[in-house]
Amino acid sequence: MTIFNKQNFLGFIFLVLLSAGLIAPFTFLPLPQSMPTEEPVLVAPKTVKKVIKIVEQPLHKVTLPDFAKIRDVKEKKRRFFAFIKPTVQAENKKILILRAEVARLIAQLTLEQPFSAEEHTLVSSLSKKYKVSNKFSLLRQLYELQLKIDIIPLALVLVQAANESAWGTSRFARIGLNFFGVWCYRKGCGMVPGSRNNGAKHEVAAYSSISLGVARYLHNINTNGAYTVFRSIRGQLRDQKQPLAPEILATGLIRYSERGIDYVLELTDMIRHNQHYFALYNK
Repeated sequence: MTIFNKQNFLGFIFLVLLSAGLIAPFTFLPLPQSMPTEEPVLVAPKTVKKVIKIVEQPLHKVTLPDFAKIRDVKEKKRRFFAFIKPTVQAENKKILILRAEVARLIAQLTLEQPFSAEEHTLVSSLSKKYKVSNKFSLLRQLYELQLKIDIIPLALVLVQAANESAWGTSRFARIGLNFFGVWCYRKGCGMVPGSRNNGAKHEVAAYSSISLGVARYLHNINTNGAYTVFRSIRGQLRDQKQPLAPEILATGLIRYSERGIDYVLELTDMIRHNQHYFALYNK
């Protein structure tokens, strides 16, 4: 039994050593360096997209000063006011001439002097332009016209232009000569605001000349129902033989901006700080 067991044990050892000798060489062989362990992943080259910036072309042929390049604040203000001021003065002068004609017609009617056909046509035309009801009596039409056909003080116009156009650098000023942010409601009448709410249809009006833009702004203040208070204040100042103080009249523009009273306070502050750039009152 003992011999049998030793033989079996020796045979077992032999088989283990034989197996180890056959397997070991393959167990410890290093992997060939050139043998890939997995398939390579092919990465497509990245495509770089070029962003083309579209430059919006002006809707007019007017050469404007490049206010954005004027770094000196005082120089920018001086240049801006000097640029706008002559047009405002010219348009206000036209209004004063028309206002004098209305005053003449009131005096003529008060003296019970008959109107000519041309004078009746003039009253009818002005009433339509300034949104005065033709159902009113002739005298009332003339008084309503007198309330609406009047100037806006130079200082107030200038600071509104500066405020609304960011001193002439806004898109609406550069592209559409709209220095006052006036809206229009016919498709294609101007420029679509980038921040316009969904469903809104208004545009910011575009003009072919500075004078047209100023004239439309003045006409808007003189006819729009939102500025009835402005015209009432102006009328009271006229009745009391007082100058048209821009700080007082600015209070009538509370509905010009969604900012309301803050907008009015900003305008009056601008008037105070820029008096030396323009005549304070424009009678």
